[in-house]
Amino acid sequence: MEKLYLTIALLLLLTLVAGLWRVLRGPTPADRMLAAQLFSTTAVACLLLLAQAFGQASLRDVALVFALLATVAAVAFICRTWPGVEQEQNHVDD
Repeated sequence: MEKLYLTIALLLLLTLVAGLWRVLRGPTPADRMLAAQLFSTTAVACLLLLAQAFGQASLRDVALVFALLATVAAVAFICRTWPGVEQEQNHVDD
């Protein structure tokens, strides 16, 4: 079963080649951010697979931290690039 987990983790890492292509050649910043989200999702999945394969519970904790950081990064990206978000936020604060 350990070999299966390691093989799946390797296949997930190979999918990052497509994501790296999109980060380098993405026509818009949104495409690049979605590719970065692919990186974080793949990293979380790989860490969870490695935690199961090697029996390391600490890797699950690291995967959870990466998942939280990816969410914060996505929200920060949206707040900086989405038109009108800042004006709506200022209107709500008044």
